[in-house]
Amino acid sequence: MAPNGLIPNGTAEAPIEVFAVPSIVGINFGNSYASIAVLTKEGIAECIANEDGERQIACAIAFQGEEMYIGNQARHQLVKNSQNTITGFRNLLGKKFSEVPQAALSISAPVIQHPSLPDTAAYKVKVLQPAPSPLKTTATNTPAASQVATPRSEPIEVERILTVSEVTTIFLGSLVQSAEDFLGKKVLGAVISMPSWFNDAQREAVIKAAEDAGIHVLQLLDDAGAVAVCTAAGSEEIPSDRTQLIVDLGASSLELSLLSIREGLAYSLATISDSSVGGDEIDSKLIKFFAKEFTKKTKTPLTVAPASDPLDKRAEAKLRLAVEHTKRTLSASPGAATCSVESLKDGLDYTGSINRLRFDMEVRSVYDKVYAKVKELVASAGTDLYDVDEIVYIGGCACLPGLDETLAEGFTENVITPFKVGTVAGGGIGDPTTILARGCALQAQLLVGLAGETEEVRQAFIKGNGTSSVSATSRTIGLLVPQESAEEGGLGGVWVPLILKETPLPCRRTVTVEVNVSGSEDRAGFELWEVSEGVRVDHVKPQKFEDEDDDEEEELEEVKEKTISKEAFLAALSLSPSNTSKGKTKVQVQAIISKNGAVDLSIREVTKSGMGEAVTVLVGSS
Repeated sequence: MAPNGLIPNGTAEAPIEVFAVPSIVGINFGNSYASIAVLTKEGIAECIANEDGERQIACAIAFQGEEMYIGNQARHQLVKNSQNTITGFRNLLGKKFSEVPQAALSISAPVIQHPSLPDTAAYKVKVLQPAPSPLKTTATNTPAASQVATPRSEPIEVERILTVSEVTTIFLGSLVQSAEDFLGKKVLGAVISMPSWFNDAQREAVIKAAEDAGIHVLQLLDDAGAVAVCTAAGSEEIPSDRTQLIVDLGASSLELSLLSIREGLAYSLATISDSSVGGDEIDSKLIKFFAKEFTKKTKTPLTVAPASDPLDKRAEAKLRLAVEHTKRTLSASPGAATCSVESLKDGLDYTGSINRLRFDMEVRSVYDKVYAKVKELVASAGTDLYDVDEIVYIGGCACLPGLDETLAEGFTENVITPFKVGTVAGGGIGDPTTILARGCALQAQLLVGLAGETEEVRQAFIKGNGTSSVSATSRTIGLLVPQESAEEGGLGGVWVPLILKETPLPCRRTVTVEVNVSGSEDRAGFELWEVSEGVRVDHVKPQKFEDEDDDEEEELEEVKEKTISKEAFLAALSLSPSNTSKGKTKVQVQAIISKNGAVDLSIREVTKSGMGEAVTVLVGSS
């Protein structure tokens, strides 16, 4: 059995005592950057820094002489030592060499066919290693004790072949080492985030590389699941029942997810992945802009993205490193941002600037692609942009204000965007670059808490990937309190939603409402209905101001409004209240929907002395 109450997959031993702060971690393993989160004594998941002070750790490994660099130090080696610097290895995990796209942008060590392993992707780098110390023998019959070692010669340069799995093992091992240095004890388990489009072979490759690094993998959690775990709790500003859009614009791909969050449970409505849209495209447009400015100022030609000349390739690597700071400045400040590079080309230094308006113009096509994909995602789920209550941006590339402004055009003004850059200083809850790692750490805590449960229960959580894979309600179910004098939403009474559509089954909801008591018998009547929710689109003339020309042709504005229409009558019931005040009484309504769709509805009066007798009705599954 694993220590600290962690039970490996496939075992069901009784747990032992768990430390107050379990030595478990959450790892966001991206293709460009990674981060690692641990649990504090207060039970809060917090991203930590590595020995270089980095919370966002570049997924890069570089070899320089006898030294090996990991993280941002390795990325800086791309300028002068690109052939011995390895980046972008996560997306190659679990792929054969024949499956690796050869036309992909590569600014680091190229991917090669492993010389001894068939159809295996690998990297070839040059490293220095100590030369062997030959033994000098003074006589043929001299015993070994009389052999004299000659002074060690200088290190020699050799080629080293590393598979993608071996590179990943080195990198993940460095992450866990940083966590162990922070915790002061060995890490006993980890939950690692993965893109939803990773297939079984890729997931198995991640687990193998992690276990080779000494990491016990508790679960591979989909990115959307990690976000759901981190954000599903809600708050006073964020309702517990909402439709959530997750926008993950990474360096190499775009991943969109639409979730229904219901009382802390997340149900996946639709997902889309597109490898043709990513932050690399934004970087390429930005470095092209600066390269053009450099040529204009210095009259020195510079061709980048792609670059073919060795000097241009080196200049492009410098610009790609420099624009990271430029993008961060543009994300955090409405003013201009600079890009400074020493000896960009031919010994000429370059310093340029770009304001947010110009930047948004340069990358507008990327924003529009993301917006088009969002509309495609929402349409595939059979819903409307107007139904989205919350947008969660994750990753550094999704933090750009221009992207949020572009997407906001199609959503209601009340849409919530709580996880933007700058909302909380110091990498707190509002930092979108930390959400995935913190969600994984919280999921790891949950799995540790299940150590005493049966294997069936634990596997249900592990295989769920943070979002529910069970059936869900297709329509909203609610209570209609008929009133002759009230026509709310055209339904003929007061509408009280009980269980919203896309709520995972089974479920239970309880609400307390105040209703009118009418009729000669002083009874309160109720109807249980299934309703369809939609969005009505009207085109209206915009409001005119006094100084506007009446002859000017008007463009109609699109106005959206949510609608509710009756679909299926389920049941009717009534009760005789014993404690009314001004013709009203307060009732508690509880609705339970079983896994097969059967509805159990109960209503009881809430009195000063307690709860009245329940009136119940059972509606069979449809």
